[in-house]
Formats: sequence, C-alpha cells, structure tokens
Amino acid sequence: MTEPSPWWKPERHADRRPLLIGRNRVLAAMRMWFAERDFVEVDVASLQISPGNEAHLHAFSTEAISLDGSRKPLHLHTSPEFACKKLLAAGEPKIACFSHVYRNRERGPLHHPEFTMLEWYRTGENYDRLMADCADVVKLAATTTGTRQFEWRGQTCDPFAEPERLTVAEAFQTYARVDLLASIDPDGTTKRDTLATAATQAGFTVSTDDTWADIFSKIIVGAVEPHLGMGRATILMEYPVAEAALARPAPHDSRVAERFELYACGVELANAFGELTNAAEQRRRFEAEMREKKRIYGETYPIDDDLLAALEIMPQASGIALGFDRLAMLATGATHIEQVLWAPVAETEN
Repeated sequence: MTEPSPWWKPERHADRRPLLIGRNRVLAAMRMWFAERDFVEVDVASLQISPGNEAHLHAFSTEAISLDGSRKPLHLHTSPEFACKKLLAAGEPKIACFSHVYRNRERGPLHHPEFTMLEWYRTGENYDRLMADCADVVKLAATTTGTRQFEWRGQTCDPFAEPERLTVAEAFQTYARVDLLASIDPDGTTKRDTLATAATQAGFTVSTDDTWADIFSKIIVGAVEPHLGMGRATILMEYPVAEAALARPAPHDSRVAERFELYACGVELANAFGELTNAAEQRRRFEAEMREKKRIYGETYPIDDDLLAALEIMPQASGIALGFDRLAMLATGATHIEQVLWAPVAETEN
C-alpha cells in the first residue's frame, strides 16, 4: 500500500514553503513579462470534447449528465492547445495561458497527474521568435529567484547563456552516429528498415516488432537527451514530420517540421510548433495517431471537429507549451515536482 504524501503536515509545509513562494514570484514575473509585450492572458475550460490526439498522452475522462439523464463523455484536457487555437481563429493575435492540465499514467520527480502548463501563441510570426522567447523566459525565472545556475541530478546549466541550437538530425549524427534523414522520404514517409539497420550498427537493440517511431524514441531517449541542456540550454529543432503531429513542414526540407523542444540540465521544459493550419492534413495526422494509440493501448479519443473547422480560418501562427512547474523547480532548486505544487495530488493506494 502506498501512503499519501503528507504535504499538509506543518513541518513538511515549512520545508516546502520557500520553494512555493519562489514559484509564486516566478509566476508573477512571467505574467508581467507577457503583459508588457501585449499578450492577452486567457483562461480556458479544462473539460473538452477531446483531450488531445497524441498516441502516448493519456487523459482523465468523465461524463456530463443532462437534466433528462442522458450522458455525454468529456475529458480533462492534456493541454489548452485546442481551445487556444480556437481563440486565434476568433481573432486574438497574441495570447498566453497558464492552465492546469491533466495527464494519466504519469508520476515521478518530473511528472504529476495535474500540473501547470504555460502556453503562448504569436500570430504572423515564425517559430524562431519563440526560441528568443525561451531564452528570455529562462533568464527571467533565474533572475526572479536569484539563481545563478540551474542544477538537476548533478548536471548544471547557465540560464543566462545563449541557448545552443541543434537539429534532431545533427544530434543523431553527433551522439548516436545515425543518419536520421536517410530513413525519411521527401514526402515525410519513414523507412523503418533503414533506421533499424543504422540503429543496430550503432549498437542499439532493435526488436522485429519495433516501428520506425519506436526506434526513433530509443535513440533520442538513450543517446541524445542525456546530452541536452548541459552547461547551457539546448533548443532541439527540426523534428521529423512523423514526430510533429501539430507542426507544419519546414519550408527548406519537407522531411522535417517546424518543431523544437527546450532542454536544461537534461530536463525537457518546452515543446514548440510552427502551427499546422491545413485542416485536412491535421485530420489525417490525428487519425494516424489514434490508430497508433489503439494498436498500443487499445483505446482512442474523439477528434475535435470544431478545432478542425477553426483551423480553416486560423491565421499563420507559432505556439509553445512550457511545463511551468519544471521551470519553477530549476529556478528554486527543488528536486521533486511536488515541492513546487501547493497541494499535490495524493498517491492512490494499491
């Protein structure tokens, strides 16, 4: 049996309180940062028709019961992204959203079933602008708490240094000696056997039932991520189109997409896209993700038809999702995400 975390005991709270106050200071500073740049802060509903359509994200689900007793399935969102994009379609040019989000099957030092996601969107600007935002936000968090160096599990990162920019293909070549782009056709189609051969030659164990995505994940988790954000933050960019379900293809290479992730001390902090606005292509990608989810987990989530309709009129935009609690951890020196959550969700009993 797992005991609930006694965060509410006075002695435990006294230990956590300086970190929680630090979190509050970072939150206030970031709200001011966005306001000074003419972002409108929005607050979206957590209950949605679809919680998201990525194969490996798992939602908490419930039902809405009407007065006549009929029932309609609803889900707690895994991200405020779908609602934010509808607001972009409605005419909001620059928005920021601090939202509680919910992800099932996730718990650990960096994961919690309920956490705060900070998302912001810029219409008419490309995703390079978000890279500059990331550098500013990381510096702001450190300045606010008086932290000169981020630390996590023995690794350090200078939050004031200009982030390294590294493509996924460069990272695969540098850290795994794998030519990633050789396994992707010009139309974005992946070649499983090509990547399997390269991975095997590089020393990775590849099973016969591993898909291209499985092999990609083994390499990036095992060989690439341990090197990211060391000494300074890393912006890992230009993910394969097959690994960027919500991002548009890069104009210079149709094999990769306008997607980047931000890392510090090996910790993934943010995920950004040059947003895909082709509704037909977005539906195709969502359906492919749900087929994969069905294959692996035996379940699917509905596709939000309102979102696809909104994409038809949504302007070109770039958007980013940042795990606010993780940034607060690094800025305050916390070693577990629950140290920067005011009221953590209790562990369930086994």
